[in-house]
Amino acid sequence: MRNILEIKDLTAGYNGKPVICNVNLKVQEGDFIGIIGPNGGGKTTLIKTIAGLLTPMQGEIIYPLTGGRAIGYLPQVNSFDKRFPITTEEVVLSGLMGKKGLFGKYTAEDKKLVDSLLKKLRVGHLKGKSIGNLSGGQMQRIFLARALVSRPALLLLDEPSTYADNQFESELYELLKELNQEGLTILMVSHDLGIIPAYVKSIACVNGELHYHPGPEITSDVLKVYNCPIELVAHGPVPHRVLSRHENEQSIHKHE
Repeated sequence: MRNILEIKDLTAGYNGKPVICNVNLKVQEGDFIGIIGPNGGGKTTLIKTIAGLLTPMQGEIIYPLTGGRAIGYLPQVNSFDKRFPITTEEVVLSGLMGKKGLFGKYTAEDKKLVDSLLKKLRVGHLKGKSIGNLSGGQMQRIFLARALVSRPALLLLDEPSTYADNQFESELYELLKELNQEGLTILMVSHDLGIIPAYVKSIACVNGELHYHPGPEITSDVLKVYNCPIELVAHGPVPHRVLSRHENEQSIHKHE
């Protein structure tokens, strides 16, 4: 497989203070990477830098295969003024501004693509609705459509299930899996450690540095090896944290 993204010795942060240091990563075309890590570890900083919203303090990011195609980006929190008089269709079309410019005209083909995306995300019935009348989950679907409308070569998602309803959360992961199978390369920040292994192809743990794991499995051993101090949560009749055994507990089991 060819590399669609190469990160070399990247250091990035804010106001001259680094948040991530010496990050190296090669993303292959068609990969689906789940980015995990503790709060404040630099996950969002990494995504913003890849998206071009932050200038690297050191190192470089290379896009060998994008061929001028856009990078789709769905941020963690959309600070959108709901009082602004704009429709769902207009929000999605705004994702083409990078190609059209601020005053560019949208074609019939552009609008047809918007219709298709809204239907695919099961919000076709919201076409023409004011953005101020949508629920949090509905807004996430609209912003995801905006990230996809430019037909990006690479899709960046920062906690995409934030503010989404439970139904959309499961639909979202299935949709992303489908898009990935169609060839879209995806990098997704997520805290849903009990869910994402079923969908992603590999894992990157970000905690100041980046450690790449070539498989989707997330175990306590993986987290320990890759210096990723977060807790695993098991889903079941009674959701519970999965903690490492204590040494004395292990010795007890050995003698049972």
